[in-house]
Amino acid sequence: MSRDRTTETAPAGAVSAAAPASAFAAVDIGASSGRVILGRVHADSDRSVELEVVHRFPNGVVEIDGGLRWDFNALFAEVLEGLRAAATVAAVQGERVASIGIDTWAVDYGLVNAAGELTAQPFSYRDDRSRAAVEPVHRKLDPARLYATTGLQFLQFNTIYQLATEPDLDGLQALLIPDLIAFLLTGQRRTEATNASTTGLFDAVAGEWATEFFTALGLRKDLFPPLVQPGDTVGRLLPDIAAQVGLPQDTRVVAVGSHDTASAVAAVPAQAEDFAYISSGTWSLVGLELKHPVLTEASREANFTNERGVDGTIRYLRNMGGLWLLSECQRTWAQEGFQLELTALLGAAAALPPGGPQVNADDPYFIAPDNMPDRIRAAVRRTGEVLPNDPAAITRCIMDSLAAGYARTIRDAERLANRSVEVVHVVGGGSQNRLLCQLTADATGKMVIAGPVEATALGNVLVQARAAGVVDGGLTRLRTLVAAGTSLEQYEPSNTLSEQH
Repeated sequence: MSRDRTTETAPAGAVSAAAPASAFAAVDIGASSGRVILGRVHADSDRSVELEVVHRFPNGVVEIDGGLRWDFNALFAEVLEGLRAAATVAAVQGERVASIGIDTWAVDYGLVNAAGELTAQPFSYRDDRSRAAVEPVHRKLDPARLYATTGLQFLQFNTIYQLATEPDLDGLQALLIPDLIAFLLTGQRRTEATNASTTGLFDAVAGEWATEFFTALGLRKDLFPPLVQPGDTVGRLLPDIAAQVGLPQDTRVVAVGSHDTASAVAAVPAQAEDFAYISSGTWSLVGLELKHPVLTEASREANFTNERGVDGTIRYLRNMGGLWLLSECQRTWAQEGFQLELTALLGAAAALPPGGPQVNADDPYFIAPDNMPDRIRAAVRRTGEVLPNDPAAITRCIMDSLAAGYARTIRDAERLANRSVEVVHVVGGGSQNRLLCQLTADATGKMVIAGPVEATALGNVLVQARAAGVVDGGLTRLRTLVAAGTSLEQYEPSNTLSEQH
């Protein structure tokens, strides 16, 4: 178990000296790592938010039974370990854990039988199995019809295509990964709406399952459990789980924005309605927050998605390549004996002149784990340019490619949604990447505000706190709390590169 304080704390002097009566446990799991975090909303006039990481653990795809899967049994064991740590830390502080909220990545699911048993380790979206299912699904449901109802960006690993590969779903129920964790904690089967909106089986306007699509694909209408919204109570801890982790049986599991991007966007510290956001991590989620989906043919052709956000908002975005490219390069270099420290690597990349080669960071060619430096250099060769086999040059190519992609995506979103924004908020791990943030400001010609790093955990905790009555108000109020308690960095465009490349 590891324990450390995050940087997302209130400014000096804003935190009450008295310990808060309750804390909120955020289970936040990404594609490469997970954490259990205790969040405290202090009872002072500013109601500042403090986060404490009480447990960290690795995550990643593994090859099981001939496919790329998640070792869910190990993952759930880490969740229990994290909740034990949360119970211990809270007890030492004289606190109670008021509730638990869970967020993870989207689209993947586990299949559970009538006895509540997981039938197999869940497939990862990085497995290539669903590629062959795309055409058969589209023969039954025209892509234009799919988009006009779901508003969902086409990705070959969307849940709808994964389900089409399943040989037998008779008697089984599909639980998205955060819902599967919640089920094992509470015994209650529910589907949280922000994650449901990523399946390709969700009506973007009605906010309900698109049952006609289930029928067209031969799927049972109860394949997924009933929907719940962020802030709803999923259930309370099962007696044996409560005993294992040292928490009371009446500890609630509360639905949050269980798609981690939904929680992250809820914590964007925006002070105005018109802003763009980049949730920057393994993937980059780039877009706008809207009140209504954009379901036009032009939007479909541009491959934008309309996913549900907290409080019924629409996350109008494009799912882009992200820092996965760099982390995979680092993994390859380490295997080759080059242990390259990230700060030095980015510094060397920043020292290189602008205008170098770029790749399409969204290319499916980069999805699966493999020798990423070689793949990036091969992609550059296909453009007619040459990229040296040098870590700094490859890193600069990745950063330039991401920034250029962000700029294109934001311009497209503004055009398609008929909106104009002046500021771009970067949250998540990429907000610490000074080179990427500056290149993004340069490429977009807009001010970039970076932070918080822990946006996902903050959104998770604040939705729980609001459900408990500790805070009130809508997203504007939650975002004000985030802005008040976070150190943000601003990047002004040093030159406008938006017309280049």
